[in-house]
Amino acid sequence: MDQLVHGGGTVTLAGKTALITGAGSGMGLETARLLARDGATVVLVGRRQKALDDVRDTIHADGGTAHAIAADITRPDDVTRVIDRVHAEIGPVDILINNAGSASSVLNPQWLPHDEWRHVLDVNLTAVFQLTQAVLPDMLGRGTGTIVTVSSLAAVNPNLLGGAAYGAAKAGVRNFMTFLHNTFRNQGLRAITVLPGEADTPILDDRARPPATEERAHMVRSEDVAEAIRLAVTLPQRVVLQEIVVAPTRQRDTSADIEISRWAGAPAGASPHN
Repeated sequence: MDQLVHGGGTVTLAGKTALITGAGSGMGLETARLLARDGATVVLVGRRQKALDDVRDTIHADGGTAHAIAADITRPDDVTRVIDRVHAEIGPVDILINNAGSASSVLNPQWLPHDEWRHVLDVNLTAVFQLTQAVLPDMLGRGTGTIVTVSSLAAVNPNLLGGAAYGAAKAGVRNFMTFLHNTFRNQGLRAITVLPGEADTPILDDRARPPATEERAHMVRSEDVAEAIRLAVTLPQRVVLQEIVVAPTRQRDTSADIEISRWAGAPAGASPHN
């Protein structure tokens, strides 16, 4: 088994390569830092090279190993370029963390533009399929591998807080991960879905009503989700945490947020406030 146990009881991922999307901020950043500390070579993927470079430099300063590759994971050619570079410079992918996410600005399907719908599904669902397809030969060919996808509790309880497109995409990706689990578990593949509840990440700033600071204080934090991912990845390969819910202990009243979200992007005259 490649995993070794340090004297302090922590598990090392020495010799493993972990590819993490959305690694420039939030959950992706925190996950990259944790896995690098456990010895993995982390491949940071995202749209902004500068943000990725900053994370890479932080990991290097911590004694870890990281590579930063800017890419648009909704584009098949970019996915191929990333995987080809990883193979050429590092080797096969052992761990894939599908963390990149995107939400629409219009939440109500009455007003939701088709291009926003397509973009949200492309980032949250199609990109996961494309990356998974690209790493499956590495994992199935060696009889071992782990794919973790960050879905959302919006997959289970969709509403106007996340919006129609986001909920549909997160439900779709949860279904896809379950498909991978059911289909390839006996070939050594661990397919894991993480479903965070309301989390204090930069995506909240784009909501119809961004939550106030005091509301965010009780939300899930990026490092909480990263710790759950780390646990799932560092358990022995014989064990799979198929689905992990990471939710705030306290549940806040979101009724006002949902009502505001109902009218985001509505045409003039459609809102009762006009």
